[in-house]
Amino acid sequence: MEIASMDEAIAWQADHADHSAAPCTARVVRAQRAVLATDTQVARRMTNWPGLLLADALPLRLAGGLHNLFLTGDAPKLGPVYAGELTEQAAIDALVARLVERFDARLSPWLDGPPQTNEAGRSAGIMAGLLWLAEKLGPRFEMNEIGASAGTNTMMDRFAFDLGGVKAGPETSPMRIAPEWRGPPPPSAPVEIAAIRGCDLNPVDLTNPAAALRLKSYVWAENLHRLERIDAAIALACEKAPLVDRADAGEWVVQRLVEPQASGVTRVLFHSIVWNRRLRALRACCSIRSS
Repeated sequence: MEIASMDEAIAWQADHADHSAAPCTARVVRAQRAVLATDTQVARRMTNWPGLLLADALPLRLAGGLHNLFLTGDAPKLGPVYAGELTEQAAIDALVARLVERFDARLSPWLDGPPQTNEAGRSAGIMAGLLWLAEKLGPRFEMNEIGASAGTNTMMDRFAFDLGGVKAGPETSPMRIAPEWRGPPPPSAPVEIAAIRGCDLNPVDLTNPAAALRLKSYVWAENLHRLERIDAAIALACEKAPLVDRADAGEWVVQRLVEPQASGVTRVLFHSIVWNRRLRALRACCSIRSS
């Protein structure tokens, strides 16, 4: 989509939030048009952004910073906005502009990197695939995740799943994954994750309170279930941190594939959102190694 200005990027992102059942977040994003008129570092950086206006998701970067102000208790006036009690756009515009003026130095660094949410719900599709594979290849798996971020899904061996009535994982887990299921359920087969680890260029440490809160800040305030899953992931990580290596995906995958593979264990390479055209070389490498 052709976006010619930051104002257009903000409008597009706000509309997207509206269409994604997040009207409160949409109003906060839309208010960033008022931010562009402020005499702040945030406004200057956004107005003169050298990158891709839409692909770089700048409005979501700032939205994460604003949500962080609320979660830390430093911007309680955002409470009625996120609760849907304050809906007048002009009032929200003024509030957000004032917050950016007050917290300019704190909010500007939020523009430095893309949003990270590391949604645990994406593991539902991975577990469904394992159930299908287990029926054909046996129950034991070695899991390897690329683009693991905070390692939330690198802890999926500790999640409790309900996939169309098919249960998997420890029933006592604080992380419960029960998506709306359409169509036939996956096979009911035993699954044992014998080993699991991941890699990321910049992994997030969920045991670090500030890093964990930053991750939570990128979740839209309306997504209460996702916020609950982030809290559950933090609790699991504090019990036992996920194994996430700081590494380039291509180099890491080669290292993992050349390691001896245990007998009776199926080696799985997976991701939740990162497998795109930028990893074309990695896909080719995986094909060569697997053959």
